[in-house]
This record gives sequence, structure tokens and C-alpha cells, in this order.
Amino acid sequence: MASAAHAEFSFVLNGKRVRVWGNAPQTSLLDFVRANGLTGAKEGCAEGECGACAILLVSENANGRTLYRSVNSCLIPLPAIADREIYTVEALAESGQLASVQRAMVEHNGSQCGYCTPGFVVSMFAEQHRPDPSLPDPHALGGNLCRCTGYRPIRDAMLAAGPVPEGPLLARLSQPAPTAAPLDYRTSGGRFSRPRSLAECLQIADEEPTSRFVAGNTDLGVVTNLRGERFPHLISLENVPELLEFHDLPDLVEIGAGLTLTSIGELWERNGDVPPVFREWLPLFASLLIRNRATLGGNLATASPIGDAAPLLLALDAEVRIATLAGERIAPLSEFFTAYRKTILAPGEILRSIRIPKPIPIGTRFYKAAKRSLDDISTVAACFSISRNSEGRIAKARLAYGGVAAVPLRAIEAERQLEGTFGEPGDLTRAKDSLRHTIVPQGDHRGSAAYRLALTQSLLDKFWRRQSGAVAA
Repeated sequence: MASAAHAEFSFVLNGKRVRVWGNAPQTSLLDFVRANGLTGAKEGCAEGECGACAILLVSENANGRTLYRSVNSCLIPLPAIADREIYTVEALAESGQLASVQRAMVEHNGSQCGYCTPGFVVSMFAEQHRPDPSLPDPHALGGNLCRCTGYRPIRDAMLAAGPVPEGPLLARLSQPAPTAAPLDYRTSGGRFSRPRSLAECLQIADEEPTSRFVAGNTDLGVVTNLRGERFPHLISLENVPELLEFHDLPDLVEIGAGLTLTSIGELWERNGDVPPVFREWLPLFASLLIRNRATLGGNLATASPIGDAAPLLLALDAEVRIATLAGERIAPLSEFFTAYRKTILAPGEILRSIRIPKPIPIGTRFYKAAKRSLDDISTVAACFSISRNSEGRIAKARLAYGGVAAVPLRAIEAERQLEGTFGEPGDLTRAKDSLRHTIVPQGDHRGSAAYRLALTQSLLDKFWRRQSGAVAA
């Protein structure tokens, strides 16, 4: 790398620059701030589900506006915050006065044991300071869990927080967010690299075969926290410009694999042509805290059979663009997953982008069956897409599922039962019979195999009723 190797770096914490020296690369940001006396952020689940560890990251949105993003500090490796700027709940009270969101939590009895309260306050603060906000959206708190107070008083506090008062934290948003420089951080506990180009990423990975790529760390961080796994060298993809591109072209949409889910939504919204199915899908993907860090490429590359991105993209005939030292190749997403948690990516290869062909069928819907509507892992996720010809026959059918096999998959045989037909009740029955004979799910604590198999059919029924209503209208 062009940057020299060091065992130290710095970042801005609550308005003051702090120096980090010698900490192991997989030390979490949460552990660091708590070790430095900022104990408002708590460890609740250590996997980004409860939001007790939430902190504010100064960032920019797709329009270049500086804003505060709420993120899970338990999932951020400490070197990933080098050169950046964060605020913890302790910094929100200014001049001895509670922030308005803190005061609203007190006045509306939104806190009982108080363990979850700092995380809620941080998420509320980020929502209150959102650029050009309409009414505060309580769904911004979807990544924060409370075990004792109940959500109504917390929701009331969110809606009653009022306008953002003048002060240093509001004034901070009038200045640009910090830019993260390349980094090569090395200690006895390992190495963390933040290259500045795709070529540099590939070169480092080629030189060190044991290295591991990391982006938002929302999956790898869980492995680190709950299983105690450590990796000798993490290569961060967060600063690689080739992975952060977004192109909405006449014949396809190409999404950089390193873009966060939140950024993708903002970029697509800026272009003004967000597909309805994407609007349905994005709010169901984990929580805002996770979406602010998780990347689309990471969700695919981890190859989880219950990842929420794969069914949507499989139903849209997406392709993946893979970068290697020797060049690039493009493969259908339907061929990307090879086995449980396995893909066609060879060691040292990087998923560069995801390509979705246009036109995106209007008759596409995404469904997620889970124990909670927000901030939960799918029992079964499904995306269905139907295109008809001028006669009303089904020209193309795509039935994609997650959570029903070792890999996300398309139900090819059921699709064939529908293509060429008018989609009459008997055609749907044959497709559902095909699902019963070709899909063999596994059972676990989220749902039995029989339940999952029933969901593959009932979700298709639900989609078909909506399609029939649309055709009739």
C-alpha cells in the first residue's frame, strides 16, 4: 500500500480527537468507548439486533448533505472508525441541558430500567436531525428493542421531541463530513487495511491469502462477537470507489457491491425511478441501524440461505460482476450460490457490483415471513415476478425463495408450470404441486420443515390474489 504501516490512528469522539494505539483490529468500537468511560452505550445482544449499543456516525447522504447516522457500535471494528467522527449519548446534552429527545423520553415515561434508553435516544436524535425532515418517523426506532417499558411511550416521545434546537450539534451539520484516508494498521493482534482502489484490494489479497474482505461487518462482526473468531488480516472495502458506484442506465441498473443499503435507497430515490418492489423490500431488511452499515454485496457474498437480498435479485434475473487480478467476469446470480455459505467467488476475488436488467417487471412483489415485521431474520422470504405478453399469457415467471434450502433458489419447475399459461386457478394449482415435490426445506427453531413448505405455497397464493385483482382492475 502507498500508506505506511502504523500501530496507531485517530478519530473524533464527541468533538475531541482521540488516539488509538495498539488495540487489536477486531476490538469493537463499543468496547473502546466503554473502556474510555462512555458507558451509555450497552452490549445487549452483540449481533446488532437490540440497538442498545447505538452511536452516531457523521456521514453524508447521496445528495452530499452531512447528517448523523445511527449505527451499532458492537459491529464496528475499531480501525474502521479511523479518521471518522462519532458521538455517543453522553454528548447529546449541551450546556447542562438535556437534548429535546432526552427530555421527551423523561416527560413521556419512556424509560424504566434504562438499559435500552441510550440506544433509543441516539436513534431518535438521528431521526430528529435528518435533513429536511417531515414528521419524525417512529420506524426509525425499528432497530431498538425495549424489554420493560413498552413502545407506546417511546413512540410518543419520538413524536413529541419537537424541532431541532440551535446548538453545536446542529451547527456541525453545516460542515462536511470527514474523509477517511487509506489505512494500514498493524498490531500484534492482527492487521487492518483500508485500501483506496479496487486494484490495491486485489493486490493485497493476492499477497496475503489468509486475508478477509470486510465491508459493513454486520455479518462478520457477529462471528467475532459470539464465536470469538479472529482473522489475521481484514481488508476494508468501505473506501473503494469502484465498489461505491451506482448507475441507472436505460437497459440496466448497476449497484456497487460496497454501497450500504441506506445509500442505495438514497441514490435510487435521487434518480426518481425507484421500483415499487424495492420500496417494499428495503424497510423489511433488518433495521435502519443495520441498513446504515450493511452492504448489498456483503449480504450476497456471505451466502446465507436466509439473506433478504437474494430472493429479490433472483426474481429480477440479476447478474453479479466479479473482479479479479486477471480481469472481470459476469455471472447470473442464479449460479452464484453453490452450497451452504458457499459461492463461486474464488480466494482473492471481489464482488464488484450487481446488475439488474430493465425493464423491471411491474408485477413483482417481495414477501417476508418472520416473527416480527421489522428487525428480524426471515423464516421464509420470497419474491415473485410475472410478465405477460400482449395476449395475456405469462411470458416469464420467476419464483424465488430464501429459507427453504441450503442456498437461495428459484423454483424452476414451478415457473415452467406457469409460463405460457393465462394463470388460471388450475395453472396455479400445478405450480403449487410442483413446489410440494421439488422443495425440501430444513426445520429449525424459526420454523419446521412443514411450516416452511406451507409458506412457499401460501405466499404464492397471496401474490396471485394480488395479481388477479390487478388484472381484473
